[in-house]
This record gives sequence, structure tokens and C-alpha cells, in this order.
Amino acid sequence: MIANFEEKMTAPDFWDDNDRAQSTIAELNAVKSVVDQYERMASEREDLQTMLELAEEEDDESLEADITKSVKGLVSKVNEFELQLLLNEPYDKLNAILELHPGAGGTESQDWGQMLYRMYTRWAEKHGFKVELLDYLAGDEAGIKSVTISVKGYNAYGYLKSEKGVHRLVRISPFDASGRRHTSFASCDIMPEIDDTIEIDIRSEDLKVDTYRASGAGGQHINKTESAIRITHVPSGIVVSCQTQRSQIQNRERAMQMLRSKLYERKIEEQQKHLAEIRGEQSEIAWGSQIRSYVFHPYSMVKDHRTSVETGNVGAVMDGDLDLFIDGYLRNKIRHE
Repeated sequence: MIANFEEKMTAPDFWDDNDRAQSTIAELNAVKSVVDQYERMASEREDLQTMLELAEEEDDESLEADITKSVKGLVSKVNEFELQLLLNEPYDKLNAILELHPGAGGTESQDWGQMLYRMYTRWAEKHGFKVELLDYLAGDEAGIKSVTISVKGYNAYGYLKSEKGVHRLVRISPFDASGRRHTSFASCDIMPEIDDTIEIDIRSEDLKVDTYRASGAGGQHINKTESAIRITHVPSGIVVSCQTQRSQIQNRERAMQMLRSKLYERKIEEQQKHLAEIRGEQSEIAWGSQIRSYVFHPYSMVKDHRTSVETGNVGAVMDGDLDLFIDGYLRNKIRHE
């Protein structure tokens, strides 16, 4: 029996099957969580109905404040629950890979990229998602030249897909001694993190693999060996890199996962573009579109240009409060489908 088990353990498809099983368990747990959440809200509604009837029977106005507070809390939970149900596309449930690239403008734009990096990290932390740094290239004086992170958690891609596009900043530059107002741009690319359950055909002869020394933090071992990996998919021209893992093998595995995600995202975009052409619509190129403006001066406002959702609380947004915009995007998307 032990021999048979060991033979099964070493079979080529054993670990793939095990990974799929783990993925299925995680999905079942997520569905159970949704059902439990609905049942808790239903129970809370019944309790509120009982409290309301009791207050009316006894004409007790002292309960009014508690009931009002509880109703507002329940409405907020229902809105959040409804938002979860909008994430019904096949790849919404997956982890997300987020890339930030500052535009032209040197230090000013690179600092803006760093601010966005912090904003998305804080949003992920507030929602219980795990953030893994995949690639990081520091700016010349401040900020970043580029950064790639993995946001892990159920529906991570479904939420973050609303953030794909160009983000515009207007502020008094801290790097300008004259105190002039500057406009900066940074692009955000969001891809589902494709696992082995989704097949993407990648031929080894189509890959160009380069190794180099990691430039970020990580200790003497990482910085003194050529552990960083850059993979170029020749037919598409897609380039991915990873330098944050301790070994070349680990960096290669993560880079290949990023490549699969990019190829899958491109496939989805091509399908959507084809459908738009069939419908006779003008297909919008998300990468070059300005989706949101963050104005720090002469007034404070963050406005999403796709949905017209806006807020004057710039500080909260930069601290990761993005749900207002994510909610508006998803609901607007459903209305126009």
C-alpha cells in the first residue's frame, strides 16, 4: 500500500490534481462564505423588524436611534453583498497581477507611481488580500520606474479590473522649487493571475530567457548571483521579469505565471474587440485612456471619467478607499451590457 502511494505521489499529474483539488476547496469555501453572509443579513433583517414592531407597540422613541444605526449598517452590508454578486465573469475570482508604469516627467511621475503603489497596497490590506512583490525598479531620485505585484484573494481580479488605464495627478510639485503646478500620468495594468487549470499554449522555442543580477533589496545572495529572470515571448513581444524570489528557478516560475496571465488577458481583449467590431462599436483602448483624475490643487477632488463618480476626500482615496469607484464601475458595466 505504501509503495502504491509513493508511486502515485511521483506520478506527473499528481501535483496538478492536488492543486486543482485545493483550488476547488478554496472556491467551495468562498461560495459557503457568500451563503453564510446572506443568511446573517436575513437574520439581521428579522431582528430589525422585531425591534421596529416592539418600538411601535410600546411607543418607545428611545429605540429610534439604535434602529436607524442598525438599518444603515444593514444597507451597507447589502450593497457590499450585491457588489460581490456582480463579479460573475469566469476570471473574476482569480488573483490579480497589477503593474504600474509612470509616464514621461521624470521624478514627478515616478513619485506619482509610488503613491499609486501605496494606494493599491493599502486597499488590498484593508480587504484582507495578500500582496506579493514580483518586480520593482526604483526611480532615479524618488518613486519608482515600474512595479509589479500579485494581489491574492478570492475575487481580487474582479475588483481590481476597474483600475486598468491611465491615472492623472494634478498638484503643486514637491520637487519644484518654484512651487508650480504639475500634471503627471501613470498607467495601471491589471491581469488575472492564471493558474494551471486554464490552458495557455506556450512553446519553448518562442521564448527568449535572460538572466541578470537582481537590483532590489533581498540580501547578499540575491544581489550577487544572476537570479533575476527576464522572459520575452517572441511572437507577441510580451516581456515579463521577476527578481524578488531567492532562486532563479523560483523567479522563472513566477515569470512564466505572469506570461500566461498576459497572454490570457490579450486573448480576452482580442475577443472583446472582435465582438465590438461585430456590433459596429468604437472599441476603446484601455491602456491609452485616462480613466481617473486626482486633483490636489487648486481644489481637492478625485473623479472617475467613465462613471462620473467623484469625491473631495483625496486623502482617504490615496489611503486605499477605492470602493466608491470600484462599485460605480461594476454597476455601470452591468447597466451597459
